[in-house]
Amino acid sequence: MLSRRNVFRGAALGAALGASTLALRPGLAHAAAPLPLTVVNRTGQFANASIWVYIVGNDGTRQVRVAPDGRLLPVSLSDNGPDGYTDYAIPLAASGDTTIQLPYLSGRIYVALGEKLRFRAVPDGNGNPALAYPAGWVPSDPSYQVLHDCAEFTYRPDGMYCNTTMVDMFSVPLAIRLTGSRDQTAGTLRDGARTAAFSELAGHPTFGPLVLGDRRVLAPGHGLDAGLFPRDYFAPYVDRVWSEYAARDLRVTTNAGTFTGRVSGDRLVCNGPGQVSFARPATRDVLFCDGALHAPNDPIVGPVAAILAAALNRTTAISHPSQPTTAPADFYRGDPAHHYARVLHAAAVDGRAYAFAFDDVAGFAPYIEDNAPSRMTLTLTPF
Repeated sequence: MLSRRNVFRGAALGAALGASTLALRPGLAHAAAPLPLTVVNRTGQFANASIWVYIVGNDGTRQVRVAPDGRLLPVSLSDNGPDGYTDYAIPLAASGDTTIQLPYLSGRIYVALGEKLRFRAVPDGNGNPALAYPAGWVPSDPSYQVLHDCAEFTYRPDGMYCNTTMVDMFSVPLAIRLTGSRDQTAGTLRDGARTAAFSELAGHPTFGPLVLGDRRVLAPGHGLDAGLFPRDYFAPYVDRVWSEYAARDLRVTTNAGTFTGRVSGDRLVCNGPGQVSFARPATRDVLFCDGALHAPNDPIVGPVAAILAAALNRTTAISHPSQPTTAPADFYRGDPAHHYARVLHAAAVDGRAYAFAFDDVAGFAPYIEDNAPSRMTLTLTPF
C-alpha cells in the first residue's frame, strides 16, 4: 500500500514534486484513465466564480499540470506570464458541480478561494522545468495572503491513492470520496469544526501564535521555523523517553518483525531483523519526522523511524512500551502534548487527520485507495 510518507512527502517545500514520485507498473490496468474528478462547492461562503482548482504534479518523467479540458500538459518556463507567474487555474462551473477528467499522474489538487494562487515555473537542479509550490507558512511567498489548501493523490493503472492533509497547515476543510470497488470517504470534519479548531488553538498560550487570523493554522514545525513555536517544546518529553529506555526495553513491531530498543551512549539502539539506532531527536525532528528520525523508503529503518516518530508526536512512547499502539484515547495525553494534532483529530468525523507526516502509523490518517476507481469527488465542505 502506498502512503503519504512514500508518495507525497516534501511536495510542498517550495520545490516541485520529484519524478520518482510516480512509477507506473506495466501489466496492471485496473484503473482506466481518465478518472472523473468532481469538485463540489459546499463552503457556504464562496461562490463558484470565486474558487479555482489547480492539479499539478508529475507523470513519472516530467513536471505536469492538468488543463481545464483534462489534457496533461508539461510545465514550461514559457508558461510564466508578464507578472512572472503561470496561470494553471481551472475555474469551477458557473453553477453546480464541476467535473474534470483526471489523467494518470501523482501530485496535488489545490483549491484557491477569493483569489488565484501564484505558481512560478522554475528550472530544477538539473535545469528541467518545475514548479515552485505555494508555501502558506512563508510570509514572503506570493500566495501567502490567498486562502487555499490541497489534497494529495497518485493515480496510475493499478489504482487511485489519495488523502487530505494538514501536515503543513489547516485552512480549507476538504473531504474526498472515492467510488469504485468500494465507496469510501476521508477528511470530513464535524459541523462547525473549522471555527472550533481555530478558536481552541488560538486560545492556547503556546499554539495560539500558529493561528493566522481566519486564513490558516500553521503546523507547529513550520511555526518553529518562523519563530512562532518553541524550539525546545518536546525536549522534556524526549529526555524522559531516553531516560526510561535506558533502564527497560522498547518494543517496536513492523512488517519485518519486532525490534527491541535500549538507550546506549545516548542513542536508542533497536535490534531485531536488523539494527537501527537513533540519536536523541530535537523538537524539530519530532515535528517534521525527519533529522534524527529520518525514515528512508526501506523495509527496516524507515518503518521503525516512522513508528518512533508517531509515538513521540502522540506522547505514547513512555505509556506504551510496545509500539505502535492503536488506542487513540491514549494519544496526546502526555505533557507536553501535540495540541495541533489533538485538535485536528477531534475535528474529524472519523477521528483521522494528517497532522504530522507519520500520522498514518496504525491507520489514523485520512488516506483511501481503490484499485478499480470509477470516480473521485473533492468537496469543499462548510466552514
